[in-house]
Amino acid sequence: MNFNLSDLRAFVAVAELSSFRAAATELHLSQPALSRRIEKLEDALGVRLFDRTTRSVEMTAVGREFSRKARELLNGLEESLLGIRDVATRVTGEVTVACVPSAVRYFLPAVLRKYHERWPRIVVRLIDEGANEVLNLIVRNEADFGLNYIGTQEPDVEFEPVLKEPFVVACPPDHPLARKRKVTWAELGQYDYMTVGKASGNRMLLDLALTDVPDRPQWYCEVRHVSTLVSLVEAGLGVAAVPRLAMPPGKHPTLTSVPLVEPTVSRTVGLIRRRGRSLSPAAQQLYDMLLTANAEMQGAKAVSGHSKRVNPRVTPRT
Repeated sequence: MNFNLSDLRAFVAVAELSSFRAAATELHLSQPALSRRIEKLEDALGVRLFDRTTRSVEMTAVGREFSRKARELLNGLEESLLGIRDVATRVTGEVTVACVPSAVRYFLPAVLRKYHERWPRIVVRLIDEGANEVLNLIVRNEADFGLNYIGTQEPDVEFEPVLKEPFVVACPPDHPLARKRKVTWAELGQYDYMTVGKASGNRMLLDLALTDVPDRPQWYCEVRHVSTLVSLVEAGLGVAAVPRLAMPPGKHPTLTSVPLVEPTVSRTVGLIRRRGRSLSPAAQQLYDMLLTANAEMQGAKAVSGHSKRVNPRVTPRT
């Protein structure tokens, strides 16, 4: 049959995205070039794969059946190539990950380093945006998968929880709140308080959680991004409630955090992907590596915490 893998990839992209324009963008082709590949495939098979109008594109019954087989063929080939060490260094491709900025530091660096060492010619594009935009990128099929803390209520999105993190008080180390073991929301209101704007997913979570809190703090400064908020705290302009992941790890010379209580507010960070759309093998590998790495990190923390609590006094041998 007179068609090749590029023609199959073009067909699968149109089938998954239901759009010639979106598929052409994803494959870095012009729409006429993409159409020619689909026509070549249809001529080779002797069947019509899509019903096209000026406003929509839908697969025919034969197209739907063939799309399943084409995906299996392409995925099987790519998985085989990724698994062959000598070939893996020459495998090319692209994976796009949308991620809220506060989760980048925690989840991605070690995994991306390992992923790049294994498949050095696969390009990873990170789109670091706010929670709402990350969700929209997944819904619009503009990213393979994402890291986010919203999306559990979306019917078109699968949400795989990986971490539950609390909101904490961010303040300078010499601030009066820094000496406390925990801080209530009422205490927070006694100081210059800053927050993110209402367009932020974090602000939405906090507003819902604090609906019935009578002494909730009143902000005097509002910004768009959590990273900006942390920078203003570091500059000494006030205090803020931020997700724990937004704070620098370990001891920091100009920033510290204290648990917030009454109430304790948490958010769940998870991997999100478009429901019903299979990931490419390259994207699936990165997705699985993130899940595995996080499970290992959580397990290590649990073991470390347990050893600190129950470690008995050891008598040195003589």
